[in-house]
Amino acid sequence: MKKLSLLLLAGIALFYPSSTHAQAIEGDVTLIHAGQVLAIPGNPVRTNQTIKIIGDEIVSITSGYTTKPNARMIDLKDKFVLPGLIDSHVHLRMEFNPNIRLDRVTKRPADGAYDAYANAQKTIMAGFTTVQDVGGPEAIFALRDAINRGVIDGPRIRASGPSLSPTGGHGDTHGYRTDILELFHSPTICNGADDCRRAARAAIKSGADVIKITATGGVLSNTSAGTEQQFFNDELEAIVESAAKMGRKVTAHAHGKTGIDSALKAGVKSIEHGTYLDAETARLFKKHKAVLIPTVLAGMTVVEWAKTNNWLPPASKEKALIIGPKMLNMLTIAHKNGVTIAFGTDTGVSKHGDNAREFGYMVEAGMSEMEAIVAATVTASKHLEMGDKIGTLEHGKFADLIAVDGDPLTDITELYDVDFVMKGGKIFKNED
Repeated sequence: MKKLSLLLLAGIALFYPSSTHAQAIEGDVTLIHAGQVLAIPGNPVRTNQTIKIIGDEIVSITSGYTTKPNARMIDLKDKFVLPGLIDSHVHLRMEFNPNIRLDRVTKRPADGAYDAYANAQKTIMAGFTTVQDVGGPEAIFALRDAINRGVIDGPRIRASGPSLSPTGGHGDTHGYRTDILELFHSPTICNGADDCRRAARAAIKSGADVIKITATGGVLSNTSAGTEQQFFNDELEAIVESAAKMGRKVTAHAHGKTGIDSALKAGVKSIEHGTYLDAETARLFKKHKAVLIPTVLAGMTVVEWAKTNNWLPPASKEKALIIGPKMLNMLTIAHKNGVTIAFGTDTGVSKHGDNAREFGYMVEAGMSEMEAIVAATVTASKHLEMGDKIGTLEHGKFADLIAVDGDPLTDITELYDVDFVMKGGKIFKNED
């Protein structure tokens, strides 16, 4: 029996090699010759560098163009290379369209899973090698796990699953007949502190890496319930405490100031959107070491819909015209007041693959090109609790990197059209 166990363990090791084992396979070497490299965003750019990769990890970055017999050689001498981008707020399973309310009652769960896979492909081809999916059906966990197992390709995914919401809140379902609404019952809808503890635990049991709550009303929920605080303070505290006891942090969808402030005071570690934050709220961010994910692209997208299309429900259209225009100014206020900002788009509202357009709004709001890139690499990796493995190009980190033709530090729109994408040492895109 002992001999059989050892043989089984050896077999498992062959099929699931550790990163240390991968590094030992010297035959599995990739050398990238890069003309310009922003290895650690926030630090100076290096020129004429060789990036050595073994397996899925970076081994070294050295000056000059070195070679090695039998190594895979990648020529990026005319490119600007930087870490794979990270979007801290996406919804891979959906993309808003005029038929989205009908889709909810006609599409099968498997249809949503295939949509999520297709959207994940668009995302990684746009240079986003890691995303956080916050708020959506549990199918996202299956996609995350299949990518992690190597069954299919796609970006690294950290996921919350369905959002926690009070009954009738932004994370609940609205606008259908009562008998239809009853079919959308979710275990993450909760009322009262005890019930919210249950909901937080249920989310973690289902596979949540992070707990997403809807602390305020939102734009695209089909209800005239405003955009201020919706959870009671004791409910917020119960969710945060319950999540912490199981090793999870909480992120909060929040537009109105009352909801942002109450969530931060309760211990929520990040705010999605943050539309009505002010200088006082900025001080709370810094006091509680919380992160803002601004999602300006989503705000600008819904404004355009409200002005040019007639398919938004009246309640959503009214909120879109109020909320959307405020989001760029919100980011300006947050930046000027020293709030920590992580890149996030709320893609799924905007089109998948267009994630990088958030960079343009970040620069328009007053951030430098370097600050915007730091937000989508170094800061986002820490926000996703993956800073030891992604976010920079350094020894021991995953070989997640992208390349563009020009210098995004002088023209941020270079990131709108990525020419080369590698994740974990595997090339996903290589355009000359």
